[in-house]
Amino acid sequence: MRNSSLSNGHLGSIPHPGIRTTADGSESVVWVETHISQGACAYPITPSTPMGTGYEVAYSNGKKNIWDEPLTFMELESEHSSASACEGFALAGGRVANFTSGQGLVLMKEVLYTISGKRLPCVFHIGARALTSQSLNVHAGHDDVMAVSDCGWGMLFAKNAQEACDLALISRRTAEQTHTPFMNVQDGFLTTHTIQDLKLPEPEFMKEFVGNPNEILLNLMDPYNPIQSGTVQNQDSYMKGKVAQRFFTDHVAYTLHKAMETFYAQTGRKYDMISTYKMEDAEWAIVGMGTMIESAEAIVDYLRKTRNLKIGCVQVTAFRPFPSVEIVNALQHLKGYTVLERMDNPLAESNPLTMEINSAFASFLSHNEEAHIHVPKIYSGSAGLGSRDVRPSDLIAVVDNMIADEKRTFTVGIKHPLAVKTDMNPDIRSEGMYSMRGHSVGGYGSVTTNKIIATIVADLFDLHVQAYPKYGSEKKGLPTTYFMTAATEPIRTHSELEFVEFVALNDVNAFNLSNPLTGLTEGGALFIQTHLKDPDQIHASIPKWAKKIIEDHHIQVYALDTKEISRQVSTLPDLVQRMQGIVLLGVFLRVTPFADRFNMDKSTLMDGVEKSIRKYFGKKGEHVVQDNLKAVSLGFDQVISVSESTLEGELV
Repeated sequence: MRNSSLSNGHLGSIPHPGIRTTADGSESVVWVETHISQGACAYPITPSTPMGTGYEVAYSNGKKNIWDEPLTFMELESEHSSASACEGFALAGGRVANFTSGQGLVLMKEVLYTISGKRLPCVFHIGARALTSQSLNVHAGHDDVMAVSDCGWGMLFAKNAQEACDLALISRRTAEQTHTPFMNVQDGFLTTHTIQDLKLPEPEFMKEFVGNPNEILLNLMDPYNPIQSGTVQNQDSYMKGKVAQRFFTDHVAYTLHKAMETFYAQTGRKYDMISTYKMEDAEWAIVGMGTMIESAEAIVDYLRKTRNLKIGCVQVTAFRPFPSVEIVNALQHLKGYTVLERMDNPLAESNPLTMEINSAFASFLSHNEEAHIHVPKIYSGSAGLGSRDVRPSDLIAVVDNMIADEKRTFTVGIKHPLAVKTDMNPDIRSEGMYSMRGHSVGGYGSVTTNKIIATIVADLFDLHVQAYPKYGSEKKGLPTTYFMTAATEPIRTHSELEFVEFVALNDVNAFNLSNPLTGLTEGGALFIQTHLKDPDQIHASIPKWAKKIIEDHHIQVYALDTKEISRQVSTLPDLVQRMQGIVLLGVFLRVTPFADRFNMDKSTLMDGVEKSIRKYFGKKGEHVVQDNLKAVSLGFDQVISVSESTLEGELV
């Protein structure tokens, strides 16, 4: 089974291994909260909006939680108001959630202090987003969560969709056992919108793990048992009340650790305050939070294999409470370590995570009478701000900078005097990985198709998958790019794909906008959307420079008029444009090696396609399902192979 932290020999003893499916980080959180919570109060803000929308849809459909209670959903007039509504919901003894990002989280800050001060165990799910500074950006950054890290909340960071799902449960249990609110943080878009194969916790396990809110939570607004809350305290009282909060916070780290242990015993998925990877013999390490560290794991394997470097990495899962002891124990034996952060705060002593780690070492040195703790060389880098791509080559540059003892403070991925870089650009994917890049137009339905392809590949072929689009602030009608990878082992890199086996050109102008063949591997496949039917005419329409690349790299070319097929099969005129992407699904299944590799005929493939189509379009009616199935079938049957002999003709 996939995504288990236990060896295959122990899988049979796991009581609740999870429900296999594909979902993004947002969907996985919605799965948890619509089962265990009683309500949510939220205001939509990118990239957390799908979480709030998912919860609202469940509420609108009359969904009930595990305890057969109807869900409550409130969309207020701002993020500040939604936080205040959560405060009231929790004061009345309700189990409540919130979903927010960026400026929305910062706008809540005033209320966050009062929620923690009143010991209200809310859980807020954050799609971490860069704050508007010199410009607006809706993509991943950690400056929003760091802006509220002093509010008295627990803060857990997920590095993929599976962790976002699991930490939603762990944070809820810990919050309610310690009367301390928690934030469950995932990288905006990079996790919130990235489809991955994962295991959703079973409803019966969630019921057991978090317990019935009506039996656990306190109603502080009970008129039959009145108390005072939110009073005014002057010089004689305020400090006593503030320091008295330690009665609760002193137990958070222990309780969180025990919750993670219990979760591991029940699910086989292991969590701790920090997670280490190949640190046993490491001399160097990369430290951070979120998706960058999962990418770093892949680089660790690559550098150990190709350069025999003793390197590891550390994911800080719990930023609050900060795991000082665990961090020092993990890092003290190293020659040096680099802390990578989606932050840049040059007026501070260093970025937040770097500062916390430095402080941890300083505290242990000052309090250890023998002072035997070794302090490694410390390097601190800003990376991935606003979802700037953090590629394998960037992480190699980070390691090279550390080993050469060059820039102690640096940035990566941009041109700047502080930037570190390398000339290396290796393909670090494991053997057997199959990747696709699509060039399309907003509104063609390609993003949904990409999700469906990932779902089918995971379900039919029992493979790990990762699928995501390159989201931007652009609107319908502009160029867009999407990516998908399938593999026999977990996919750990979170960056735009530079090496792919299949390129789909849904956009007929793709050749005029860039070189869409970049990174297409030897013997790879290219699909071209075209109104042409004759292979010779299709060949003639390809630019001369592209023909040269195709011939030199023995690329197989396929073509089809997906727009014409969607026009033929769609019974709803407004779906004609969006259904073009669904036709590509049939093409993908026909020209990629999966069906042959797993010895599946069209009938078997279409059975799997129908399950996925119903998952995504079932609520829109049977006619929509059938239209999409017909579009896939025609794409499979009618795709044109532009023969190699044609491609090897004269380049005109």
